[in-house]
Amino acid sequence: MSRIGKQPITIPEGIKVEIKDNTLKVSGPKGELQKEFSSKVKIKKEDNQIRVEVLNTKDKEQAALWGLSRSLIANMILGVSTSFEKKLEINGVGYKAAISSDQLVLNVGFSHPVGYKVPQGVEIKVEKNIVTISGSDKQLVGQVAAEIRSIRKPEPYKGKGIKYVDEVIRRKVGKTAGKGEE
Repeated sequence: MSRIGKQPITIPEGIKVEIKDNTLKVSGPKGELQKEFSSKVKIKKEDNQIRVEVLNTKDKEQAALWGLSRSLIANMILGVSTSFEKKLEINGVGYKAAISSDQLVLNVGFSHPVGYKVPQGVEIKVEKNIVTISGSDKQLVGQVAAEIRSIRKPEPYKGKGIKYVDEVIRRKVGKTAGKGEE
């Protein structure tokens, strides 16, 4: 039995949920999300709660899909009511970021500025050296943050690069000039 899968999901006020076949559509003040789930998972709406069930609880694949589906639905509901957010920090002399129309322009030590096209459903804000990525789709927000970070990963000697705000970079000691053997 899945401990996560059997928990019901409460639908907050102002959130509209539609279930058609195995497609779930959730809309709220922060946006609209739609996802198709496996045919092995049954999604039922009762009053202001959503329950996820599987046909055979002993089957490993169905048990895995049970908890996953429940978590995905809960994240969809949470995303359309309060959006998800990731923050990136840019460290380095002369490193900066700016928003230009629908592109994030990064100056991170290359000979040229690097442009990143902002996908639909994601909002990016830049304040000094902090880039804030927000949106209603948790997976998309995390993917965009990871792609922006991969443009210039933080290096372990000086810590220059793009990192998550709460990320800790393990620093290495640089080479030292030692005395020659006499």
